[in-house]
Amino acid sequence: MTETLFHGGRVFIPDGFAEAALVRDGVITAVGPLDEIRNSQAEPFDLDGGLLTPGFTDSHVHPVQAGLERALCELSEVYGLDAYLHEIAAYAAAHPDREWINGGGWDMAAFPGGLPHREQLDFLDRPAYLIQRDHHAAWVNTRALERAGISRDTPDPADGRIERDPDGTPTGVLHEGAMDLVGLLTPRPTSQDQEAALLDAQQHLFSLGITGWQDAIVGSYAGSDDQLPTYLSVAGKGLLQARVVAALWWDRTRGAEQIPSLVARRAAAEGLDRFRATSVKIMQDGIAENFTAAVIEPYCRCGGTGLSYVEPSLLRAYVRELDQLGFQVHFHAIGERAVREVLDSLDGTDPANRHHIAHLQIITPDDVPRFASLGAVANLQPLWAAHSPQMDELTLPYLGEPRSSWQYPFADLVAQGARLAAGSDWPVSSADPLEGMHVAVNRVEPPGSHHAGHTSKPFLPGQALDLRTIMTAYTEGSAWLNDSPAGVIEPGRPADLVVLDRDPFVHSSEEIALTKVRATFVDGRQVFG
Repeated sequence: MTETLFHGGRVFIPDGFAEAALVRDGVITAVGPLDEIRNSQAEPFDLDGGLLTPGFTDSHVHPVQAGLERALCELSEVYGLDAYLHEIAAYAAAHPDREWINGGGWDMAAFPGGLPHREQLDFLDRPAYLIQRDHHAAWVNTRALERAGISRDTPDPADGRIERDPDGTPTGVLHEGAMDLVGLLTPRPTSQDQEAALLDAQQHLFSLGITGWQDAIVGSYAGSDDQLPTYLSVAGKGLLQARVVAALWWDRTRGAEQIPSLVARRAAAEGLDRFRATSVKIMQDGIAENFTAAVIEPYCRCGGTGLSYVEPSLLRAYVRELDQLGFQVHFHAIGERAVREVLDSLDGTDPANRHHIAHLQIITPDDVPRFASLGAVANLQPLWAAHSPQMDELTLPYLGEPRSSWQYPFADLVAQGARLAAGSDWPVSSADPLEGMHVAVNRVEPPGSHHAGHTSKPFLPGQALDLRTIMTAYTEGSAWLNDSPAGVIEPGRPADLVVLDRDPFVHSSEEIALTKVRATFVDGRQVFG
């Protein structure tokens, strides 16, 4: 029998704070005053004035893709065209044997109008395929376009767009479904590459206090290969330590005929200790910055109302069938029309299946109360709810009012009784939950971000959340979404725990993002720190 007594700080519990917590053989056995639960047989762990929280659960993340990108040409740690070209050239020089220059992480805001150009990459002696930070576009060079046979005569796919110069020549930016025209030609990672990527990502997430997650796309999308075999292999070997749910990708080029294969894919994970494939991911629209998010009124300056990837009447039928089969449905919805279409599809479904809608950039005031009435969970990616060059230069001018004021209405969702979960969308943005909490509370970008000095003006500050609410979303809320036994520090729960180096509740809200993870535990065993 092993016992650990956490003391010397505070313990985050649902109704406030406790003084200490006792863990025995990986299970929380007591929480309360130190004098009442002190045990001379227990090994002490001094919190040193910090805070003990439940392990964080990321409700929308892409770890395998993130791990693969960390091993390729990684651009997310720098910003600006000169910095990108420096990194790309250095990567090409360091890997002369690689057939393609592959990677990603570039930011639309670094380019006029959000659009790079193929000619900027034509100094390379090989084809290049670089995925945009949001994973809704790719930047390629002329060699890549030629390899794919893409010319001014190539039509746009139904679920994407080839960006073009005025004479119709492709510029080298491929939006949404058009990414696959080149992405599927790039070298495929081996099964060993995928497994190494997952294990690298798992350790990175542990370093941020994340002990569970929902992988938001498990399937073939945007040039990536199906990750289900990777999870099955790693979990089968006992190497998956986190608690993970896979959201199986809904192929938007197909219909209900794919549902039996989803049932079979779910069954393939049955019996595994740490992994379940019980969710289905439906991407209903794109993103606002390239005008593929589905909106009700046309975009300002450019017209158009975006894309609904699944026709709404069909969406309702598909969701009803998935619901009856006991699947959870995990939706991507950015524009207000997509949010409404998804909410409409949930009418009459079983809230016990814990259906949820991620991103939720724009919600009409009329639709905010429907989350609670339909039992739809609001799956927040709070790091985006701040002024940034992308927001101020590429989003606000094209949304216009009043639509711009409907963005990320976190406080309104809470006021109307919506249940919250929270995640990162890593590698689209930082996986650090404390940075997400910082933005949810302050509505400004966290210190150290690429755009932290862009403005000190909070973004729609009336929609800010208090720290307890957003920390609960990252712990209890997201764990509940995954039907995980973790997420709360109380007797009988597994000891998935995080030790923070300070107590953010006793410091200024402007310092939340300065908080760091000292140690992370899964089932009482230390996995980081």
